[in-house]
Amino acid sequence: MKEKLEKIRQEALAKIAETNALDKLNDIRVSYLGKKGELTEVLKGMKDVAAEERPKVGQLVNDTRNIIEEKLEEMKSKLAAAAREKQLREEVIDVTLPAKKNNVGHRHPNSIALEEVQRIFVGMGYEVVEGPEVEYDYYNFEALNIPANHPAKDEQDTFYINDKMLLRSQTSPVQVREMEKGKLPIRMIAPGRVFRADEVDATHSPSFHQIEGLVIDKNITFSDLKGTLAQFAQELFGENTKVKFRPHHFPFTEPSAEVDVTCFKCGGKGCRMCKGSGWIEILGCGMVHPNVLRMSGIDPEEYSGFAFGMGLERIALLKYEIDDMRLLYENDTRFLKQF
Repeated sequence: MKEKLEKIRQEALAKIAETNALDKLNDIRVSYLGKKGELTEVLKGMKDVAAEERPKVGQLVNDTRNIIEEKLEEMKSKLAAAAREKQLREEVIDVTLPAKKNNVGHRHPNSIALEEVQRIFVGMGYEVVEGPEVEYDYYNFEALNIPANHPAKDEQDTFYINDKMLLRSQTSPVQVREMEKGKLPIRMIAPGRVFRADEVDATHSPSFHQIEGLVIDKNITFSDLKGTLAQFAQELFGENTKVKFRPHHFPFTEPSAEVDVTCFKCGGKGCRMCKGSGWIEILGCGMVHPNVLRMSGIDPEEYSGFAFGMGLERIALLKYEIDDMRLLYENDTRFLKQF
């Protein structure tokens, strides 16, 4: 028995001395000291040892275990220290190098323009309302006094999903949905993404953003519309900004107008920005058509209102003097970080 224990001790110490990895060291521990290890098997054979010899054999087994465990811990510490030293060599950090710059993003020009427009109208008592981008043909066209044979409903202009559903071509359907609720008066703006089958160029995109406004109340007149848009233009482009209304036609408003503002670059004198005219077109507007009020359950004899709509990208292009709409969508940080 003594010779067997001596052989186990020598074999274990030899293997420990040859080991160069912590996982191999653990394998040695299991093979000699584990539940099915060689020392454990020796202890199981104690029943065959004479009673008077058992204390001596037990002491030898314990001494052998202690020697093996001591060498295992010693080698474990040695290997761990070597691994740590190697890691420090390979992962050395030069503390004299400048730190990596943390690039933090910021708001997109569209978002900046939208927040400013919302701030102006919310300050006038308007509510910001949103609606679905996938819309019914009824809300996008019919309820806005646009009949079935109107050119705007041509599939070359509108993205139809089926004969009753489409990608909205304007945010006016949000206005109709609010009118149908019957909670009057209404003072709202409806910003959101819209879709039209346009070719991509410097001023067009198949997906862009609109901001449309609506006011419904008793005794609303065109002068209220003019005063509202004049106040909006002065807050957005400067207090000296003037507005000009040109007669136009929209199916959902009557009378209708296009709105120009004095060029904020030259003050109305004429420059490259306004193409020499001194004026820049910014939106369309008009008094809500009686048919639109009736289809939404509002009595045009008792209530009246006005509506207006503008392209968010156009506001951003004008405000920041950007000459190509595509720059807003290319995500070029060299361009975006200017704002």
